Amino acid sequence: MADHQDRSFEELVAEGVAVPTEGWDFSWFEGRATEARPSWGYAVSLAGRLAGARAVLDVQTGGGEVLAFALGRAAGAPALLAATEGWPPNVARATALLRPRGVVVVASGEDAPLPFADGAFDLVAGRHPVRPHWEEIARVLEPGGTYFAQHVGPGSAFELVEYFLGPRPEAARDTRHPDRERAAAEAAGLEVVDLRAERLRMEFHDIAAVVHFLRKVIWMVPGFTVEAYESRLRALHERIESRGPFVAHSTRHLLEARKARKARKARKTRKTR
Repeated sequence: MADHQDRSFEELVAEGVAVPTEGWDFSWFEGRATEARPSWGYAVSLAGRLAGARAVLDVQTGGGEVLAFALGRAAGAPALLAATEGWPPNVARATALLRPRGVVVVASGEDAPLPFADGAFDLVAGRHPVRPHWEEIARVLEPGGTYFAQHVGPGSAFELVEYFLGPRPEAARDTRHPDRERAAAEAAGLEVVDLRAERLRMEFHDIAAVVHFLRKVIWMVPGFTVEAYESRLRALHERIESRGPFVAHSTRHLLEARKARKARKARKTRKTR
């Protein structure tokens, strides 16, 4: 583990700025920040589902790390594997990581319709999609197909967000609420069969970790730059040095939804006199 306890504010900030932000590999944070993991173990659970699936789509795959992990743990691979990603650096990273595993990575914007035919997949997966497109998810699922995903919940890491931006309105805190997502999924024609939520402890042990986190997870503090928030960063650095880790809490929920099978044709009613 790198010794960063006695390094200056300037040195730590420079390091946080220099670390590449592509993909969803968070190994750089080891020794600098921690986050408790949800009890359900999403990636391992996904691995258990892959062997029984025929055609799988991973939406907003990031750098492909989670899907690659799940494929490495799965007892077998589906005949068809596809993934979407909208950020060009991540598209390249995911392609390099997933193509050797037989996954076709498609560049597709977060708000764009999914570039696949109706009913193309029996399993659609996603870990931390920015916004789940419920109508599109339902459209590309075959009847009886499953959406299995881990989502970021409401008010995630808001202790850190509000340190930089001040108190957020209640509407901002309530976005991504699992009850709202249940309603949206059901409105798109999906039946939610499992929904579990947890609040998890996060700790930031130095200011480099804070800088890198805000550069990587760009929607937390939109437009974040070191220059714009230098005074707040310096004050937080001094706070961590004197009091210990900055504590925040992430929120996560596991959601499983199924598309109804085709309804049977109604029997003809007998004519009455």
